[in-house]
Amino acid sequence: MIPRSFIDDLLNRVDIVDAIDRHVPLKKAGTNYVACCPFHSEKTPSFTVSPAKQFYHCFGCGAHGNAIGFMIEYGGLSFVEAVHNLAASVSMPVPEQAAESFSGQFDVDGSLDAAANSYRGRDVGISSQDLLDALQTATHFYREQLKTSEKAIAYLRKRGLSGKTAARFSIGYAPGSWQNLAAAFPDYASERMQKILAQAGLVIINDEGKQYDRFRDRVMFPILNPKGQIIGFGGRVLAQEEPKYLNSPETALFEKGRELYNFFSARRAIRDADCAIVVEGYMDVIALAEHGIDYAVASLGTATTGFHIQKLLRQTDHIIFSFDGDKAGKKAAWRALENSLALLTDGKFLSFLFLPEGEDPDSFVNRHGKEAFERQLKQAIPLSEFLFKELCAETDLHTSEGRAKLIGDAKPLLQQVTAPALSLILFRRLGELSNMNQSELESILQINRKQRTTAKSNPQRKQLVTPYRWLILMLLHNPGYLDRLDRELLSAIDENTEEVAALRALVVFLEQHPHLSIHSSSAFSLLAHLQDNPYRALLETIESETLKWDNAIDLDAEFSGALEKLLQTHRKKRITELYNKPLQALTDEEKRELQRLAAR
Repeated sequence: MIPRSFIDDLLNRVDIVDAIDRHVPLKKAGTNYVACCPFHSEKTPSFTVSPAKQFYHCFGCGAHGNAIGFMIEYGGLSFVEAVHNLAASVSMPVPEQAAESFSGQFDVDGSLDAAANSYRGRDVGISSQDLLDALQTATHFYREQLKTSEKAIAYLRKRGLSGKTAARFSIGYAPGSWQNLAAAFPDYASERMQKILAQAGLVIINDEGKQYDRFRDRVMFPILNPKGQIIGFGGRVLAQEEPKYLNSPETALFEKGRELYNFFSARRAIRDADCAIVVEGYMDVIALAEHGIDYAVASLGTATTGFHIQKLLRQTDHIIFSFDGDKAGKKAAWRALENSLALLTDGKFLSFLFLPEGEDPDSFVNRHGKEAFERQLKQAIPLSEFLFKELCAETDLHTSEGRAKLIGDAKPLLQQVTAPALSLILFRRLGELSNMNQSELESILQINRKQRTTAKSNPQRKQLVTPYRWLILMLLHNPGYLDRLDRELLSAIDENTEEVAALRALVVFLEQHPHLSIHSSSAFSLLAHLQDNPYRALLETIESETLKWDNAIDLDAEFSGALEKLLQTHRKKRITELYNKPLQALTDEEKRELQRLAAR
């Protein structure tokens, strides 16, 4: 069975945003992320994910849970399968312990024992770890081969790479024969190893069942995922052959549309520089790194996707796309622009750098150096300028037909922009170029230009009817408030409502698990521990209120206010009880109590 401590560690290690985003594309919305709910049909996003508390909630259908719950509901997995799936994604080996020592707190559907036994008893076949191990072994093999290949070393030196940089990027060489990897894998020809190598994208098995290496006579560039694991390769030919670059195929580990070359190593440099450079090829990234520009990444033989842009915008507010100035480079830049419009928020900056004719980042930095390249970066064209420059490039704005074409071409692009300030600025610029006023453009484009109200210091949220509900919300958000809760006051409550019962059950749970309330706030939703709690549905609904908060809320004041309101409610009720008694029936103590309560 799976120890509870491991579940806690797993939920602390897994980022629910990444776990869900891999299946349902998320969009940043304030401190949270949103999407159209994957559990019911809707047009307006109501599915919200909290990175701070690591839970999701749909305000439409009420779906609620953590990363494990999402894998169960969305992926159709058992609890144990979901745990193994998430653990593999963060390279955590799953321990097991005796069934009698398992508390049952994480038994979602009441059949965990059977699910666990079923999982252990079936043939799991080829695992993700098998593929990762094979790719790691191949990387080591390719690196050793580079040391003895004079032509590969000569090629890298010609491209201006030092041995230190080649080692930093784990660059290797795949020899030219058909089954080089047989030297790295003793069981290369076995049926199981054939499956592993084929699923890892390292070998190809033809229709006749013959096996041969995918990469031959190529300089090899390992591709790492955000956890630093090798998930694929890019191979560059040494001779004048096609294709010049060959990437690993799509596998269980590797999706080109989601991964960026050098992203794992560049994250810190991107944050330090508050800028990310997106280039077209491996050698562009490596050449820039050779000259001390470490905040560059590259797409992997595909257009820059929304996933790429989302990933980078989580690290920085400024992305510069540096593509070749030829037709292909302009086309790649335009695709990046199209895929970024819906993801932009005010305060995020996307720019485009087109180097002089015949230059790319690799050749330019080798010829002119770091400082010259960084001067070029400062001359990058803002997205808004590039957008209208391209739209106007083949349009005659001196004619009515040309201006009408501009409006028609701009409409689907501007409709994607949701950033309020940027949207308004682009809208006004289109009006200037088309010589049309705002009301006319509104009518034609059918874009609602009503300005969004600015956020208030205290966000509007659903009024919490009772102090009990508010106290539950505060304890779910920050278990540390348990120490400030008046237990005597809580025990004096004689209301038999679901909220009161849920509050008491939550307090008892936190008292039984003091490690969750010692520090200020839990790293993930407490409901991860309350799968079988009879008040879970109510707790989920209440917890979802935290998704509407921002940093302007004074939590201490809110908690104190809820306690004071509860105390006032108790006082009023007690005063009513005492006033309803005949005066002669009151004891001396009750008379003094009534005087104290009335005075307050």
